[in-house]
Amino acid sequence: MSIHRSGSLRITAPNELSLVAEDGSALALHPLWLRERCKDAASMDLRTQQRLQDPSDFPLELRITAISQPGSGIYRIRFSDGHEGTFSAADLLEEAALAPNSHDCPAPHMWDGSLSKLPRPRWSATPADSELMSWLEAFLGFGFIIFEGVPTQPETVLKVGAQFGFVRETNFGALFDVRSTPQATDLAYTSVALDPHTDNPYRAPVPGIQLLHCLVNETSGGLSTLVDGFAVAQALRTQHPGAFDILASTPVRFKYIDADTELTANASPIELDVTGALRAIHFSPRLDFVPLFAAPRLAAYYQARQLFDRRLRAPDFEIRFLLAAGDLVMFDNCRLLHGRTGFDPAEGLRHLQGCYIDIDGPRSLYRVLRRRLRDAGAARRSA
Repeated sequence: MSIHRSGSLRITAPNELSLVAEDGSALALHPLWLRERCKDAASMDLRTQQRLQDPSDFPLELRITAISQPGSGIYRIRFSDGHEGTFSAADLLEEAALAPNSHDCPAPHMWDGSLSKLPRPRWSATPADSELMSWLEAFLGFGFIIFEGVPTQPETVLKVGAQFGFVRETNFGALFDVRSTPQATDLAYTSVALDPHTDNPYRAPVPGIQLLHCLVNETSGGLSTLVDGFAVAQALRTQHPGAFDILASTPVRFKYIDADTELTANASPIELDVTGALRAIHFSPRLDFVPLFAAPRLAAYYQARQLFDRRLRAPDFEIRFLLAAGDLVMFDNCRLLHGRTGFDPAEGLRHLQGCYIDIDGPRSLYRVLRRRLRDAGAARRSA
């Protein structure tokens, strides 16, 4: 049974509280499920919101022995271990409505090359909560956002990253410069075209978010490209389910080497969570090495990879845009693939600065802002 926020709570028996869906079907709330959610001072540290008891110590045969409704949407429940707790119907319905793989944030809004209106807000170092919330909704939905008017002083990208999370330092440093240089240690630091790829698949964990800030761009090429890897993977799952299954189950070794670093990690090109939903894309054809499986399995993998790669590079899934001086793109490195067209460094300088933050930063900020805006709205209504 699927319970939505429009469902209800109902006392369906003397000692039974149930979730009732719109179609009238009901699901009794398990006593242990409720007991774990007690928010009184005896059960939870009210400052940290952490439990004071290990729920595995609750008796497995725990029962509800009494239920009362002292107010609208408020339930008082007594359990067979003697504990009594007060529960909010709104809180229980909100949690019950979450999908098993939900991050309690806006769901991904998958897109393809027909996406014409890109999320391109004007940057502000001191945005109002409502403006910051709109940025996060766009980023979490589309997987990227392009800020315009970001000051072009060096290292500004670190300040923007800190607005959304904690900057993650790697062997490239907390800050890295993307420009064409002689004897480059990475193809990103050349002028060659880069096909769609995810960054750092050789790390565990992979950096969740990348930010790239354009300080100067005097070239006519070097267009930035983005592809929604989830949209491509979902299309592959629908049209070629066998190929999708192979890419979701084949451990690929990704490797990076320079004079001071040697990093390797194993990951499937398409990563699923425990529910089978898309979790991440790990794809960098210049860095991947599949193990030596039997010939039939390798043949199937190579065919599946080719199908996936050709779709990732297809114009019907890709968007292109110019990063001019003062533009900054922030994108989900576990969902989107990025690249660029080639450029001629003889035309002039193309200099970007970048950094990484982890994916949980924007999600945490979104939840904090949602709570803050909700509390502010309640305060205005009660004033």
